[in-house]
Amino acid sequence: MSDTKTAPTTDSTASANAGRMTQAERRERSEQELLEATMRVVSEKGVAAATFDAIGKEAGYSRGLVTQRFGSKDGLIRSLIAALHDWQREALAAAHVERMDGLTALCAFVELHCQALDGREEDKAYYMLLAAAVADRLETRAAFAESHELERVLIRKIIERGQAEGSIRRDADADATALMAGCALIGIRIQNMIDPDTEIAPVRDALVQSLRARLAPV
Repeated sequence: MSDTKTAPTTDSTASANAGRMTQAERRERSEQELLEATMRVVSEKGVAAATFDAIGKEAGYSRGLVTQRFGSKDGLIRSLIAALHDWQREALAAAHVERMDGLTALCAFVELHCQALDGREEDKAYYMLLAAAVADRLETRAAFAESHELERVLIRKIIERGQAEGSIRRDADADATALMAGCALIGIRIQNMIDPDTEIAPVRDALVQSLRARLAPV
């Protein structure tokens, strides 16, 4: 299956650059464009509208290429989740969270997630797909469960690092606190989708204050 766009481009420079790409580079680019198209279709038209036909058309590729790249809806969603985790790692690295003490890093993690509530199609699409998977008892629920487990482990490790260095009280239940923080962030995001006019800053600040009060050494 060719990675060639179904619609001709009017940008001769982009076309020339595409012609100089290796097969691996073309594959990577087409996968990224298909994922971006998925996010746009879901966030603008809803989960039901995100058929392989619609995604391929939105990206300018054939439906067959979507099938070839991802195999199934589950494969597509897993690729989307992986891309979002990559973005998160890059954002945490850019904020130098690893250099912070554990408690500061945990609060920065919360603030980073809340800052992403700015209409990003990636986040909106993720939670729309999550809601549909839960409501309709789809097989893709497993992919979201695995994603949230990765988040829980990541947050727990931040807490455990803080406990080891003394910035977080040692008697705190790291696992339960990680799950609580993760659930709070999910709730904030869902609320933002239900009512985009919700003032997120006060909720974010309340969560950060709660974590500091719960975890700061006495």
